[in-house]
Amino acid sequence: MHPFRSFALLLSFLLVFSVAQAQQTPTILRLSPEDQGRGLNGSQKNFYFAPQGTNEYQNAGFFGQRLRPYLAGNTQALEHLNSYRQQKWLFLAERLTFVGALGFYGQQVLAGEGEQRYFSNPQKVAIGVAAASLLANVFISRNTNTHFQRAVEAHNAGWPAARGSLFQRVSPTAVGLTAAPTGQPQLALRWNLR
Repeated sequence: MHPFRSFALLLSFLLVFSVAQAQQTPTILRLSPEDQGRGLNGSQKNFYFAPQGTNEYQNAGFFGQRLRPYLAGNTQALEHLNSYRQQKWLFLAERLTFVGALGFYGQQVLAGEGEQRYFSNPQKVAIGVAAASLLANVFISRNTNTHFQRAVEAHNAGWPAARGSLFQRVSPTAVGLTAAPTGQPQLALRWNLR
């Protein structure tokens, strides 16, 4: 009888923790309808998201920084959000390079005395930098939105496994009976550790 009392105690302990764990409901995130349709080469404006159960969409911020607290603990979602932030930094650097090249070109046009020149050697370099910057913008902004959407998808995909109670997560994969060397029956439990 003693092994069965221990098992009953362990079972009740796990059930109490599963109830406490179930009270901590996870937050599923939804993107605004406009943001769900953004894909490759979409606009570079901020995303809006709403936690499950609310219809008030929150601005995620330029780098997605307001989404980060919701993704805490999900490494895959955080990796996608970090990629999104990196792409946004590259986008800003590209925009600054483009504006700087245009400013330099304009300064070169207006700097000369007398007749204005529009295609001197420094101006050719400025035009080349501006063109390279625009080309880089195509590659930079191609997947930027996808990284943010993948962060939200990874967060939402991670919750179904986490929704299970503690009892479901630590439950054995096999249960059986075995005989001890003394001949008494024993409960045999087996877990797969992955």
